[in-house]
Amino acid sequence: MLSPKRTKFRKAHKGRIHGKATRGNTLNFGAYGLKATSANRITARQIEAARRAITRHMRRAGRVWIRVFPDVPVTAKPAEVRQGKGKGSIDFWACRVHPGRVIFEVDGVSREVAQRAFELAAAKLPLRTRFVSRLGEEG
Repeated sequence: MLSPKRTKFRKAHKGRIHGKATRGNTLNFGAYGLKATSANRITARQIEAARRAITRHMRRAGRVWIRVFPDVPVTAKPAEVRQGKGKGSIDFWACRVHPGRVIFEVDGVSREVAQRAFELAAAKLPLRTRFVSRLGEEG
């Protein structure tokens, strides 16, 4: 699973996801992409599950690019622990995704295969997405 090798700070504030994506909102590598249409946090496990769904459907043909990286540490306290005594330890890594952000890109497969692969991947993600291609936004 994806996680940073090192970070400047061990723990981070929760933060909010405001506005639309200004970077990473166009296809740069592949012919087809999966673009977020709503804002949410995606965990490293969800990214990996979606990646596996894509590569399994494509039968390891073509190429997949992951355009997001989980760099936000999310902390959690253990179950049945009283409040106070500081912030909890890091539970998982997440990525804040703004609407318009391209999450995955693929190339080297047909449009139908890419579209079905992204449908399977979108089912693993906690946000609304849409299929985009180089020919046009909706394909």
